[in-house]
Amino acid sequence: MASDQSSIEQLSVNTIRLLSVDAVEKANSGHPGLPLGAAPMAYVLWSRFLRFNPQDPHWPDRDRFVLSAGHGSALLYSMLHLYGYDLSLDDLKAFRQLHSKTPGHPESNLTAGVEVTTGPLGQGFANAVGMAMTERFLAANYNKESHTIVDHYTYSLVSDGDLMEGMTAEAASLAGHLKLGKLILLYDDNHISLDGPTSLAFTEDRMKRFDAYGWHTQQVEDGNDLDAIEQAIKAAQADTERPSIIAVRTIIGYGSPLEGTNKVHGSPLGEENTRKVKEYFGFDPNKTFVVPDGVKEHLAEPGKKGAELQADWKERFDAFKGNFANEATLFDLSFAGELPDGWDTNLPQFGADEKPMATRQASGKVLDALKEAVPYLFGGSADLASSNEMPKNGDASFQPGHYENSNVWFGVREHAMGGALNGMSQHGGVHPYGGTFLNFSDYMRGAIRLTALAESRVTFVFTHDSIAVGEDGPTHEPVEQIVSLRTIPNIVVIRPADANETAWAWRVAMTTPKSPVVLILSRQKLPVLDQEKYGSAQNVEKGAYILSEADGGKPELILIGTGSEVSLVMKAQEALQKEGIPTRVVSMPSWELFEQQDQAYHHEVLPPTVRKRLAVEAGSPIGWHKYVTDEGTTISMNRFGLSGSGDDVLAYFGFTVDNVVKTAKAVLAGEPDGIEKKEILS
Repeated sequence: MASDQSSIEQLSVNTIRLLSVDAVEKANSGHPGLPLGAAPMAYVLWSRFLRFNPQDPHWPDRDRFVLSAGHGSALLYSMLHLYGYDLSLDDLKAFRQLHSKTPGHPESNLTAGVEVTTGPLGQGFANAVGMAMTERFLAANYNKESHTIVDHYTYSLVSDGDLMEGMTAEAASLAGHLKLGKLILLYDDNHISLDGPTSLAFTEDRMKRFDAYGWHTQQVEDGNDLDAIEQAIKAAQADTERPSIIAVRTIIGYGSPLEGTNKVHGSPLGEENTRKVKEYFGFDPNKTFVVPDGVKEHLAEPGKKGAELQADWKERFDAFKGNFANEATLFDLSFAGELPDGWDTNLPQFGADEKPMATRQASGKVLDALKEAVPYLFGGSADLASSNEMPKNGDASFQPGHYENSNVWFGVREHAMGGALNGMSQHGGVHPYGGTFLNFSDYMRGAIRLTALAESRVTFVFTHDSIAVGEDGPTHEPVEQIVSLRTIPNIVVIRPADANETAWAWRVAMTTPKSPVVLILSRQKLPVLDQEKYGSAQNVEKGAYILSEADGGKPELILIGTGSEVSLVMKAQEALQKEGIPTRVVSMPSWELFEQQDQAYHHEVLPPTVRKRLAVEAGSPIGWHKYVTDEGTTISMNRFGLSGSGDDVLAYFGFTVDNVVKTAKAVLAGEPDGIEKKEILS
């Protein structure tokens, strides 16, 4: 006969299961299969291992739990409620309803205890890798002899679908290389995906694959065996040199008439099957959202223990602060999302006598200065450090045995890099950044989108920003990427015109609290604009500004440029004004920042009375109509580029002074749609 302890444990597991079922059933929407099958492993993790304090969900040294299989959100919400977080039964009853704290997939900025926004499969896996990297980086930099203030695990519950996604292969390979021994994944190995059995498409030996990645692998044959799951987690913790994955053989929809089938994956059980599953687990089929006596008290114990662990940590941190005041200050600042005093004092400034330089080169100089001033700036490139102008000394990179180094070699793994950066940001304690070519941002778009949704502070550095890439040809020449990134909500895209605008763009990136910032940088060299003669680059903060005013201060025409095209329109302004056409040049590095300004500023920069406007950007024209009005037009790209020298490609597609002047005159003549637009604009 089972002991009282095992009885209350089983009762707790079944309560987690059935609260999840009730939430899905009431919403008439959701995924009941995962909670019914995976509740035992979640219970073991949270009750016997996870270090957390529900009264302080942001305690820096807590363990992190990532539900990568975010479709099983009802499981997480049930546990957050039962384990003492600020999530009520009424919140569970509002599952998937408008403005509730229990959305269809977990969102970290809505629900206390949700570590990161997950749902699209594979993302949470990569987030967890980023969190585990951050833990190792912080531990290596802050822990001292007799003073350990960073020492926690990252756990994630992953599904078959997660393991099928390509970004998971990228992230797993990186984690194995980095020997992230404090990363432990529980794999809900139920052999069922949404469309049917995994045997239809997923028959590889998953554990052999992870063996090859350098992971510690285990299998638990019975997903209801609490003690076997516990022993597997203990064995995973004992292997400090390898990340771990534990394949737990579960039955999707366990206990329901639909168990073991895809019918229970993504649809409510229905009234009759819900009654039957409650009867199977010994619950009253006529009652909903039941928490039996003793369950809440039993599940409160891990949180109480977590509060004690946090109190002990606080004592240790206070002792650390007494001995290492500077390090403690940096630790506090980093987790608060703040910056050290004087962080921007030594950022480079560029005089007009500087030789022309690519904005990627200017970014590299700024980044070097920032990394000296902000030790928790943590990141790197997807095997393009020399091209992205990022620190490229492999001997000083974040590697096993040298986790103190802040330069990460992500390898050619753009999507995993994006997911890892999001996880780093949500972990806290670092300001993450990552770089690749702008054209390859498409490979990581899913991660960028979730970074914006999660309100994560991440800096994405995308170089080689236009058809000026030239010889590499259209496969590497971005056209649609800039506007595509601009369409993502809660993101700031900045395409600076020169070295000084680049420095100010980095200032924006470092001080924007709840949005990722994307820096779009040139491969080709650009002139450094004279800060004494033209508008200040500090105005990057406003998104757009008057860079060069028209003769007499009353423009008949406004030329708008971004990035490398700003210096082009400056030359065109000079030519137009020699012909007696008063022309204003507006640098518009960021639509998003400009839209944050008030109407008075908008009208100052783009007066409603001056509707003759021409925007020049070596990318898609989509969206520019808002700024050029119905009396203006663009010089832009409506097709893929060509292979050739950068100058020749730009000239072929009309990015020349002569063509800007010609098009500007057509705009002034009231013929913005009648000008010869060549092959590019046909």
